[in-house]
Amino acid sequence: MHSSHDLTIGQLARSAALAPETLRHYERLGLIQPSRRSDSNYRLYDHAALRRLRFIRRAQALGFSLPEIRQLLGLHADAAADMAQVRAVAAQRMAEIDQRLADLRRLRDGLQQLLQACPGHGPVSDCPILAALGAPEAAP
Repeated sequence: MHSSHDLTIGQLARSAALAPETLRHYERLGLIQPSRRSDSNYRLYDHAALRRLRFIRRAQALGFSLPEIRQLLGLHADAAADMAQVRAVAAQRMAEIDQRLADLRRLRDGLQQLLQACPGHGPVSDCPILAALGAPEAAP
């Protein structure tokens, strides 16, 4: 039997508001692991696993990928690691977000130009948006 401090995968999933399959996926990636197995070979997790899951969820909310989260957890567990390593991971994530924002701004600017060029009425054959997209000739 397991102690009152151990959680089954279902209990852990409910506590973390995640699907059990998500927890299995995290386990396969090495993000969490059971603290032990029951006599009947069920995975049992301690409350440290729940804290790790909360860390994972907060990191995902900031845009960190699962490999980056694994890296951050590894740095946290490494007593010899320096916070500069953690900062470097966060700075790389920030640079990627900035690049995505720049890409989105370019998309928005291009779309805004098309919207400004379109009067919003008249035959579709005169549509500047479709023309700019290189719409094929309409079927006869």
